[in-house]
Amino acid sequence: MEKLITTFPNKEEFGKTVSLLSEIGIKYDIISPGAAYSKVGISSAVVDAEDMRLISERKSIDFICSGWVDYRPSAIKVPDTAPASFKEEVLTESAIMVLAPCVADYKKLRLIVHTSSNIEASFPYLNSEIPTGSYTRDTETFTFMDGYRMISLYGHRITVAKTDDIVDTWRVLEKIRCLVNDIWSRRAQIQPSYELKKKPPALEIYKRLPGTNCGTCGQKTCMAFAVFLWNGESHPSQCKPIFGGEHSNLKEPLMAICAGLGIAESEEI
Repeated sequence: MEKLITTFPNKEEFGKTVSLLSEIGIKYDIISPGAAYSKVGISSAVVDAEDMRLISERKSIDFICSGWVDYRPSAIKVPDTAPASFKEEVLTESAIMVLAPCVADYKKLRLIVHTSSNIEASFPYLNSEIPTGSYTRDTETFTFMDGYRMISLYGHRITVAKTDDIVDTWRVLEKIRCLVNDIWSRRAQIQPSYELKKKPPALEIYKRLPGTNCGTCGQKTCMAFAVFLWNGESHPSQCKPIFGGEHSNLKEPLMAICAGLGIAESEEI
């Protein structure tokens, strides 16, 4: 039977949810981040898809979750270790606010994560240390590729594309936490860089467009529009299906990758 999984912005909402599920007699499984991922994850609940329909029909149920997605058993296990600690941390804890299918690959997950502290001060040092990084000082964003995953850091927010499942999601977030804090702790020995070294490839931009080739942006194809965006000759808002149309769900991932080009939503060309 098909199953769905969700996670929560905090422990209180997790506790409220499992209490409600128990109260109305809906079976659920719990996947815990354990100690290893406790700084980046909250326990997740897994339910049958049919039971989710019953939950949605009960107007009296009130809880906040990060979003329901298809459940896939993880190929990796949560480590039986404590989270790494650092003498000085700029990124202390984070919480998954949005859990959704990735627009570039619907078999993977997309995350919007809120951080408990502002991490902007670390960006020039990350820019010096991470070869795949792209720091945009005007919009205060740092974007880098971790294998096939694109990760964008903002002051109080992190977006991640293409995690495999919930355990892999926690693993990636813990890796980001350790990477940022390690570089931050060594910042006295690092020359900060404010240079825009690398832009996300046009193909990654294209993957976050509707693919309808409607032409409302002024270009014949979505691929052509992606190239114009990459070259700084267009603005994302010219894609009408995303900005005000039926593909508005693509707005967040499109703007996340365009942040690596130095493009802010409020700007116009």
